Amino acid sequence: MRRRTLIAGLLLLPIDVPARAQALPRISILHSGFPQRTPIDHLIEALQSLGYADGRTAKIEVLGGEADPKRLQSFVTRLVAERPEVIIALTSPAVRALKQADVSSPVVFAFVTDPVGSGIVKSLSHPGGNITGVTYSDAAIGGKRLGLLLEALPGTHRVAVMWSRAVEEFTAIVSAIRQAAEAARVEIISAEINGLQDLAPAFDHIDQSAAQALIFLSDNLMFGHRREVAALEIEHRLPSIHSFPPEVVDGALMSYGPDVDENYRRAAALAARVLKGEHPGELPVEEPTRFSLHINLKTARALNLTLPPTLLAQADEVIE
Repeated sequence: MRRRTLIAGLLLLPIDVPARAQALPRISILHSGFPQRTPIDHLIEALQSLGYADGRTAKIEVLGGEADPKRLQSFVTRLVAERPEVIIALTSPAVRALKQADVSSPVVFAFVTDPVGSGIVKSLSHPGGNITGVTYSDAAIGGKRLGLLLEALPGTHRVAVMWSRAVEEFTAIVSAIRQAAEAARVEIISAEINGLQDLAPAFDHIDQSAAQALIFLSDNLMFGHRREVAALEIEHRLPSIHSFPPEVVDGALMSYGPDVDENYRRAAALAARVLKGEHPGELPVEEPTRFSLHINLKTARALNLTLPPTLLAQADEVIE
């Protein structure tokens, strides 16, 4: 009788083990802003191309903090408790919140400017811990954005920078812009904003300063309201350069930065490596290799600008 009981127990194992083995890996994508207003589908497509299709070979969820720290923290608390197989953290606030919560799941980040300086990883080559990802290297190209504006607008000698001091990385970016401006003998006008209520006064301040162009540093909130920002730039006759292509699609004059699609693809590739068993702390943080320039000619015409052919020739996309 005892032998029959043992055999019966063993016969249950082949049914139970495959059921566990077939559980789909869970990939949680955490964005501190508005993921539905970004090309988040490119990340989903990149994961699918690597064998992780939502509902078939993986369970993928997208969580958006919508620029609300409390909402973001509620998602972080849930992820700490649920422990998905990998978390893809998009933007610095998202990965910092996970780091501060001491999440145990592996984390792959993207669109993070300075992961070493902000304490997210120990070094780019040896991140340590359970976090790795793809940097955005935004500070290093602050001067390049200024140079593109000066190329678009020869004779410009006063440029405004609209930014929020609440975003830690922006301080380094503004510093890089100031250094480049000093070398080019251009005056920089600082226009700080902390919310939508500050936009109109900031543009009035720029008008009063007689700035001829604008470098706009978008945080999560402003990126979600990029159409309103672009409309104000056109209303105030202010040619601008931004960080992300969607800002140009929605009316800004130009954007320049690391290629967005490359960031998504490389983050997806790192997540796939983690899902296959590699430890994130041993995967070097990757730096961007491609940068893209986007120009909106419709906006140029609205501003009565004729852009130099040499600048247009550099563009990866020109919106007619």
